[in-house]
Amino acid sequence: MKQEPRDFSRGRFRGHIINALKIAQVDKKDLTAIAVNIGPGSFTGLRIGLAAAKMMAYSLNIPLIGVDIGESLAYHYPIENIYSAVFIDAQKNNVYFAMYEWVNGKMNTVNNMQVLSLQEAIAICANAPKTVIAMGDIVQRKQQVFTECSNIHIAPPHHIMLRAANTAYAGLAKLAAGETANIMNLEPLYIRRSEAEELWEKQQKEQQK
Repeated sequence: MKQEPRDFSRGRFRGHIINALKIAQVDKKDLTAIAVNIGPGSFTGLRIGLAAAKMMAYSLNIPLIGVDIGESLAYHYPIENIYSAVFIDAQKNNVYFAMYEWVNGKMNTVNNMQVLSLQEAIAICANAPKTVIAMGDIVQRKQQVFTECSNIHIAPPHHIMLRAANTAYAGLAKLAAGETANIMNLEPLYIRRSEAEELWEKQQKEQQK
């Protein structure tokens, strides 16, 4: 089991990239930028994905653009007069929560990505002045909780979860605005520490007693 992330990154992951280019009939030399999802999400998955994106951008000498999962999901509904709310599992009945709106064709952040309890996040949506479209893995798994709030509408199945195309669209917008990343400095958006880090800190404190 410990070998799976490494094997995935060296074998299957590279194969997926090659296959995607073949299906799109695009040569790697024709790429003009790389957009990558930076999280929050799986610690290992984010590191593998970002490392691959950095390697490609560096080797091809093209811009790298970091897009967080909330921005990507908000591209499901690029329309005005609603809020797009993102609920991503953060474990322990918490969620990564963010809210966005579109004004004059541009996406604005209403609530920055943060860790909240699920009930706290739903309360924000319940008090929002506009209808809220809820998306993310928690919405998919706990739909009943969201249907109890009259101000929240659950996105249909094909818009609840992230799509790679959304990250590409968000990346194009950032590229046009000149919002590219430093390849060496771009880091995953963790928001919170991993359980391993929290456990290590707890052990250190106990040893110092």
